[in-house]
Amino acid sequence: MRAALFVTCVNDALYPRTGIAVVRLLERLGVEVDFPAGQSCCGQPQYNTGYRHEAEPLVRRTAAAFDGYPYVVTPSGSCAAMIREHYPRIGRKAAAEGRGAELAEAAASLAPRVYELTEFLVDVLGVTDVGAYFPHTVTYHPSCHGLRGLGLGDRPRRLLAAVGGLELVELPGAEECCGFGGTFAVKNPAVSAAMGADKIASATATGAAVLCGADNSCLAHLGGILRRRGAPLRALHLAEILAATEEEAPL
Repeated sequence: MRAALFVTCVNDALYPRTGIAVVRLLERLGVEVDFPAGQSCCGQPQYNTGYRHEAEPLVRRTAAAFDGYPYVVTPSGSCAAMIREHYPRIGRKAAAEGRGAELAEAAASLAPRVYELTEFLVDVLGVTDVGAYFPHTVTYHPSCHGLRGLGLGDRPRRLLAAVGGLELVELPGAEECCGFGGTFAVKNPAVSAAMGADKIASATATGAAVLCGADNSCLAHLGGILRRRGAPLRALHLAEILAATEEEAPL
């Protein structure tokens, strides 16, 4: 099986270890992974702040970069939701404005081929036990885009529960937003920080050593709070846990 990795700009710039972990994990499961060099930002920052027209070139660029791949896998529910939910809307809007059907057709072709990592593992590869080993206590934060936008449900938790040596503990108020929300954190910093503080209080109360998530944007927000407080809890992307084995620890 062949798939393309959409690493996302956040991971490429700030969390390259997550992208490397995804490749390591998928190749271990027999997937041939390509990395199209033409990929860039999906356009979510522009779109979320009302600059729909400015996001259109990025829709075209992303669709062109992943043209021909049967599966496009990304370790980000946020970016997967942008492509699956909003690219078709952007295309339809462009067509309604009399600017042709090209954008709508590109979005319609790409959207159904994009999978968030845990969806790809559980729904496409049909696995929950990926052969991982991570002997630590972990609590899981579901991001809003993954939880509500994509409907990931219990897929991430099922994958974590099958990891050797891992003790999964419930996060109180898990479905509450962490407060990041992309541009929300920039426009409403005080509210964002307060929401993050509530989430961190819940996470530290579990006694876990690791706060796991499937979106590094959320983990950047929560990890920043943890570092400023000097808390022993560390934030780590789900992919890095699933890629770990007894022979190879997280990067």
